[in-house]
Amino acid sequence: MIEGTPSRTALRVAMRRAAHQVFDRPLVLEDPVALRILPQEQRDEVKRTPDGLRKPFSAAIRAFMVVRSRYAEDLLGAAVARGLSQYVLLGAGLDTFAYRNPFSGLRVFEVDFPATQVWKRSLLAEAGVPVPGNACYAPVDFEEHSLAEGLAEAGLDFSQPAFFAWLGVVPYLTERGFSETLRFIAERPAGSGVVFDYSQPREVLPPVEQMMLDSMSARVAQAGEPFQLFFRKEELNSRLTEAGFGKIEDLGGPDLSARYLAGREDGLVLRGSGGRIMSAWRA
Repeated sequence: MIEGTPSRTALRVAMRRAAHQVFDRPLVLEDPVALRILPQEQRDEVKRTPDGLRKPFSAAIRAFMVVRSRYAEDLLGAAVARGLSQYVLLGAGLDTFAYRNPFSGLRVFEVDFPATQVWKRSLLAEAGVPVPGNACYAPVDFEEHSLAEGLAEAGLDFSQPAFFAWLGVVPYLTERGFSETLRFIAERPAGSGVVFDYSQPREVLPPVEQMMLDSMSARVAQAGEPFQLFFRKEELNSRLTEAGFGKIEDLGGPDLSARYLAGREDGLVLRGSGGRIMSAWRA
């Protein structure tokens, strides 16, 4: 990310979530705020989105982004039913959960770069979207500042469990940034959990998917937010186990498609094996 500027990839992700609301049926992720939060130029662009049958690669990226949010929110709902009351969005971007949160007792902490949060709050104000009292902002530079300090200042109760959604962030981190954040989450009380998506390294992908990864890598690098971190799934499972996590679930395209996209005929499908989603819990 370019210092002092809002995240460009956060905007592209938000546009894909908004496009899902406009073009895809049935909805995987119901998000009435997604289109409203966008600047007018991007709202207009979303409305010109080709359908998934004409642009299968674009639809596949959209599918992954809405499925990962839906999966995280499904896990959150189950955790709230068990008594959890703190939800932390790491790299919140233009995520809208805090503004459609159905759980009155759940505090939502948005962690992101300061410039991105200023930009987001201005978009919310322009759209007339109210910020509820249980939404908390924690401006943190993940590589330079302490996540613990940022969350403490925002009011996170460190004595209580929390669920961390780390979506669309891990591939952009350094190894150090990933390790320190994972360690912090692993130190939370029993009942805490984490969900994140990650990318497998180029060498484990088939040739066509290598080309797709190269194309996407070039685009995000041009935006100043290059991919930096990749994991083999076996390695990542071992790291989480060693860190003290249990109930690990590591899902690829076929698993996610069976759960969320079965029987669709609109072209909203997952493609490839590079992107995966993992969740894990503190015993």
